[in-house]
Amino acid sequence: MNTQDMLMELRNFDTPSITNVVATYPDSPLCLGLYNPWSENWYTDQSIRCMYPELGRRAGYAVTCVYGLPDANFSRLSFIDVLEAMEASPRPAVLVIEQKFPPEIAGKVGLAGGNMVSAMKALGCVGLVSNGPSRDLDEIREMDFQYMLSGVTAGHGAMAVQAVNVPVSVGGMDVAPGELIHMDENGACKFPADKLGAVLENARALQQEEAERMSALQAAGSAAELRAIFGGHSYGDDEE
Repeated sequence: MNTQDMLMELRNFDTPSITNVVATYPDSPLCLGLYNPWSENWYTDQSIRCMYPELGRRAGYAVTCVYGLPDANFSRLSFIDVLEAMEASPRPAVLVIEQKFPPEIAGKVGLAGGNMVSAMKALGCVGLVSNGPSRDLDEIREMDFQYMLSGVTAGHGAMAVQAVNVPVSVGGMDVAPGELIHMDENGACKFPADKLGAVLENARALQQEEAERMSALQAAGSAAELRAIFGGHSYGDDEE
């Protein structure tokens, strides 16, 4: 399979399944153990949520940027620089925006909207992950573009790009440019792009294993049968 085929197949699996093979259960033979699951910031927390659960899963290469208030001492970058970074990225891309605004306005920055997303989509971007709000939910929904945000708000004031393709931290997840992002209604997670084949292979195996286990669990008629299915372990002691 080529890379594009693998990325498309990755959308057959939900994000919790991807986290399971990336790092959640390091003792499982199907877990790659790419991160310490608690100490490293490799998936999003509850501070951001999927705006369009009905649009389904997305996977793509991270393009990153930082937005904040205009700075009189720095005006070199603009959204065009973000678009140029996106054009240079492998496709599909996922834009990860770290918003650095003062606390008193951070919840009122409707950063991305219809015009920005139209330009991003033209360059192969399939979703946006940000630790702040955006806007134009009705317009974006029709574009089949996924939003993961802290929320929504209708307006904004002056704002500026402070950095492009640098490491960012968004919703509890640290992202470097070029890492792969998988996202759905459960949240988002990341993993190194060179692990795509291994993640996909293990996700296939996990899906089959879990389907067999859940079928057995649902057919069980006693706690003893359930104990036997779990192999004597409490839920969570071993792989899910």
